[in-house]
Amino acid sequence: MGNSTPLDSFINHKAQTGMQCGNYRIDVPELKEGEQYRFHFDATACVGCHCCEAACNELQNNPAEVKWRRVGEMEGGVFPEVSQLFNSMSCNHCIDPECLRGCPTNSYVKFEDNGIVWHDDDSCIGCQYCTWNCPYEVPVMNHDRGIVTKCDMCHDKLAVGETPACVQACPAGAIEIEVVHKEEWIKYDMEKEGVAPHLPDVSITKPTTRYTLPDNMPEYKPADERLLKPAHAELPLVFMTVLTQVSLGAFLALFLGQLLFSLRFNLPEPTLGMAIMAFLPSAIGLPLSALHLGRPILAMTAMKNWRTSWLSREAIALGAYTGLASVVAGMYYFEIKGFALLLVEAITLALGIYGIYAQSKIYRVRARPSWDRTSTTKRFFGSSYIGFILIALMLLASGGTSGVMVLLAVALLAGMGQVLVVYEEVIFYRHLDKEDPLYYQLNRTKILLTEHFGKIKKFRLYSLLVFALAFPLLAILFTASGLITLAIVTLILGLIGSFISEISGRYLFYRTVVPLGLAGNFFAGNQRH
Repeated sequence: MGNSTPLDSFINHKAQTGMQCGNYRIDVPELKEGEQYRFHFDATACVGCHCCEAACNELQNNPAEVKWRRVGEMEGGVFPEVSQLFNSMSCNHCIDPECLRGCPTNSYVKFEDNGIVWHDDDSCIGCQYCTWNCPYEVPVMNHDRGIVTKCDMCHDKLAVGETPACVQACPAGAIEIEVVHKEEWIKYDMEKEGVAPHLPDVSITKPTTRYTLPDNMPEYKPADERLLKPAHAELPLVFMTVLTQVSLGAFLALFLGQLLFSLRFNLPEPTLGMAIMAFLPSAIGLPLSALHLGRPILAMTAMKNWRTSWLSREAIALGAYTGLASVVAGMYYFEIKGFALLLVEAITLALGIYGIYAQSKIYRVRARPSWDRTSTTKRFFGSSYIGFILIALMLLASGGTSGVMVLLAVALLAGMGQVLVVYEEVIFYRHLDKEDPLYYQLNRTKILLTEHFGKIKKFRLYSLLVFALAFPLLAILFTASGLITLAIVTLILGLIGSFISEISGRYLFYRTVVPLGLAGNFFAGNQRH
């Protein structure tokens, strides 16, 4: 033994401990009913060398900015008694994967024979919804290919008894492949061995990764907690969501006008021009969403997973709404009135309402705390007040002053509701509960709102008061006083100003979201800025 080299010592250690690292072959028991493969990560062994990241990228031929495995860093203790903790994470191959449920194209499959969550690249449209849904931020967008990609546990290697690249490359043997019984894991061990500092709640997706952590750990903080970057602006979605919501408001005004006219109220009948203006914002907005996709040519396949994906439901509902809204415009053109028109309008309106609700549910995912609030749904519907202003402007320009007063009164009430929702958000962030398990993410959203985008936030608040409340009120006063030209000018300015206000609010919505994820993940790629 006296002449043994460090390499001999390491080989002997591997042989004695059954360490998987460096081995091309792996002796994993055959899977039984209810079992699947999983990763085991030993945080007491990891030295933070990032070899696992490099090996994974090299094998998969991924660009540097796309990482299927990432190493997060945390720091704890008080100087001089300080320590570091690393967490090497790839896909957790969850028992209840959110990526699979949310994907509109059914591009995710959880293999029944081994539990691996696999991504079908060919059917992916690059919508990136799974990157929002996954609380671990595992799926990453490959912009060179226009699709999302993720770890597949090197399933082709496992199939022939070989270890994944990350396991082979780890010099400390910190990553291993194990077999887990899913029901027993959930019932007995997941809450104890499936957690690590600053990881999301395991109840969201039921991840299978097992952790070995140091004893008597200090309180660890993410090593990147002082680094804070705004999220991607998602400008196509900013305009698409606001435009479709404006369209819904305008169509509701059109339907109410037609209904009241049919009931012989002393109100003017809606016109073809109003029907066109109710249809047009959605007709412009929906195609804009394709600009968000990595493979826009496959946009229509987003309707495939209507059973579980809110994105598919939104695409179907708003697509049908826009199509029927054009039919309604055609009915006005051909002067098809009466019960048939009201029926088609009612069906169209119902589809639009469901479409905007589904649109809001896309964002109410637990992985993104600032989005996952009822105020998101309220704000999305609240933007529809602009549609009432639009139809009121058209009615006033055509001489229908009596109907204008009704529409502007509704617009004023709807605008007031939007003001209350937005100011409720201000109060919410002003009084965050430090004991809230989501405080870290919500407080970072607050910092982005107040420090990074403070001027836009102030503009949003004040412009909403001016254009959603003051201008419609002025238009009512001018109309009642017979000052029609002033009323028209006021409504034009109010329409433009309220639209800009809603766009700025939606811009903040996207840019200030802070997701859950891997703590200390500042070396990760896929930073969409």
